[in-house]
Amino acid sequence: MVQSKAADVDTFLADADPARRPWLEKLREMARTNLPGHVEGMQWGMPVYSVDGKAIIAFASQKQHVSVYLTGVTVPPQHEAAWSKLDHGKGCVRFRKPEAIDFDLLAAILRDGVRT
Repeated sequence: MVQSKAADVDTFLADADPARRPWLEKLREMARTNLPGHVEGMQWGMPVYSVDGKAIIAFASQKQHVSVYLTGVTVPPQHEAAWSKLDHGKGCVRFRKPEAIDFDLLAAILRDGVRT
């Protein structure tokens, strides 16, 4: 996993591949909009959004893809079919093409998911 050494999210975004930066900025905005009371920070070398001290979502720009980590939320049943069509592991989804990021689905999972 490629880890950033950036101290904050602004620096992470400034250091990102210019071709991916707009998509990473959109992920940041999606997390901020859909997680009331969040705290934004850097952890594990990537932007992390926490609520009540618990990491909920993080993202990273990897060599071959953009990764989104759902670390503190469970995909609710109404979104499982859409989630299952994505390239994902237990808590991570990978997008080889940033333009394929399903922002609506991620936002819905943040809004409707069960916090773990």
